Amino acid sequence: MKQLVSLAIAASLSTAAFAAPETYVIQNSHTYPRFEYNHLGYSNQVSRFDKTSGTIVIDRAAKSGSVDVVIDTTSVNTGFPLFNEHIQGEDLFDTAKYPTITFKSKKLKFDGDKLTGVAGDLTIKGVTKPLTLTVTSFHCMPHPMLKKDACGANATAKIKRSDFNVSKHVPYVGDEVTLTIPVEAIKE
Repeated sequence: MKQLVSLAIAASLSTAAFAAPETYVIQNSHTYPRFEYNHLGYSNQVSRFDKTSGTIVIDRAAKSGSVDVVIDTTSVNTGFPLFNEHIQGEDLFDTAKYPTITFKSKKLKFDGDKLTGVAGDLTIKGVTKPLTLTVTSFHCMPHPMLKKDACGANATAKIKRSDFNVSKHVPYVGDEVTLTIPVEAIKE
């Protein structure tokens, strides 16, 4: 009997250790990355991107996974069409030459069972720099309308525009930018 109990415990532990990674597709209709910067010392301005795609792969049992986010820079939305065009210009995002911003990661950070960070590489205007996003919330559950598993998160980090050749008007317009990525993704 003891052997049977030991075998059952060992089997359940080995099953947990080999849980399969799950792939989630980023939902463009609920994922709007934002960037915030200081404008001439007057105020902090917040703008967003309206088109985002990608995947999140997570194995919660193994505490591992990957993230692949693609942001369409031509979808920048400042709330003012003329300023959208200005930001897409050669001196800033240069969207004609660099139509996307990417974040790619193969390292998820956990504190116990709680996802706390995603370490990867951010690429803006062809410049790639290491970046760790701090995950401020992470939640998975069955989606009540879609009847599929879904995960959502909020992640944030600070970068310098000048590190990515987007430094027009520094220091008048702040060099430090706060990135916030609210994301929702549906299981494949």
